[in-house]
Amino acid sequence: MSNIRHDPTAPTCARHLSAGERIDAHRHDDHQIVYAGSGVVEVTTDAGTWFAPGNRAIWVPAGTVHAHRAHGRLELYLVGLPADDNPPALDSPAVLAVGPLLRELILAYTRDPADDSPERGRLLTVLRDQLRVSPQQPLKLPTPTDPRLAAVCALVHADPAGRHTLADLGAATGVGERTLSRLFRHEFGMTFPQWRTQSRLYHALRMLADGLPVTTVAHRCGWASASAFIDVFRRSLGHPPGVHRRRS
Repeated sequence: MSNIRHDPTAPTCARHLSAGERIDAHRHDDHQIVYAGSGVVEVTTDAGTWFAPGNRAIWVPAGTVHAHRAHGRLELYLVGLPADDNPPALDSPAVLAVGPLLRELILAYTRDPADDSPERGRLLTVLRDQLRVSPQQPLKLPTPTDPRLAAVCALVHADPAGRHTLADLGAATGVGERTLSRLFRHEFGMTFPQWRTQSRLYHALRMLADGLPVTTVAHRCGWASASAFIDVFRRSLGHPPGVHRRRS
């Protein structure tokens, strides 16, 4: 990433971002929890892109160079924690589940960052306890390092609705199907169909945040029917896309 700036304050705050607005690459000395009260927040590092709607949060470890992007009208809540305070015990970015209690804790804790009252300190204690038990969620698009894999991923991202097989994509890029299959497993730890589902969910969340109807999103992202899309979305994100669209 270029134009990296160092932010020594690891800010705890709440702010609003317009659709498409970005926060350029930067890093903090402290850990940070990134949460979207509405819209979808996207966090990108050299290793990949993590994305989260309102029932997920992104954990960004101290020192990680990262950038933010808003999809839909984003209510962004940031919680900083000292580098020696790592409740989820994670050394790399991750998406964590956010239940109703953790959501309210994040909103309350970021309401007044200057508040140093004992009551706010107790909020942080419970918030840390919730982070410790929050399960990770597979909402990441890893960045390919092999140029052959990068070319195939770019084709899929450019056409989320495309129904091309791995053999089709290999023919378009001059790479054998078996080689590509091996690269997906080696670099991403998943099969091509699994990665493509992640890619489609990423595009779907962006479109829903922009207010597109569920049926339109389903077809633009390659699902054969709205019901198939709803099923995958619910299993992956814990709620149907209509709920996400209303809160965005």
